[in-house]
Amino acid sequence: MGFFGDVYSVVERIPRGKVLSYGDVALLAGKPRAARQVGWALHCNPRPGEVPCHRVVFADGSVSAGFAFGGAGVQRALLESEGVVFCGDGRIDMKIYRWEGF
Repeated sequence: MGFFGDVYSVVERIPRGKVLSYGDVALLAGKPRAARQVGWALHCNPRPGEVPCHRVVFADGSVSAGFAFGGAGVQRALLESEGVVFCGDGRIDMKIYRWEGF
């Protein structure tokens, strides 16, 4: 399956309305120091409708300006459509929306 497959497997389990950081995904995929590689894996997502890469954000709750499937505005809109509320500074409160169920 490889690291990218492990990343997709983790991301597919994130429920609607919840997020994980790139570092969280790296840890769960078995390579805790590979957050940047998680970003690359998601950028190369072969199944955008099935692997909800919009649910992966930076550790501070901000979305990626380089979101591969339409930019930060699209990522934000997708998260908001799932009930995620953004703070005034444009970030997500990770204490509220971080998925703890893993």
